[in-house]
Amino acid sequence: MYTTAICPFCIRAEKLLRARGVNEIEKIRVDLDSDRRDEMMRITGRRTVPQIFIGDYYVGGCEELQSLDREGGLAALLHGQIA
Repeated sequence: MYTTAICPFCIRAEKLLRARGVNEIEKIRVDLDSDRRDEMMRITGRRTVPQIFIGDYYVGGCEELQSLDREGGLAALLHGQIA
């Protein structure tokens, strides 16, 4: 997950993932490394955080993660049922 230290959306996304049983979240701090922000923008086309990947699957931001969860897709993704 591309993130910054004080992003409320990043905190919400992390809480949701942890509530769904995710124990390890790789946090890439774009506020500490401008090269990583450039990387995030190149990969996602977005400049806001969080930008969330589960494995190789690009989820999007916090709103997309919440929507995926509401639709039941997050559980499927976390259990390897979506590639």
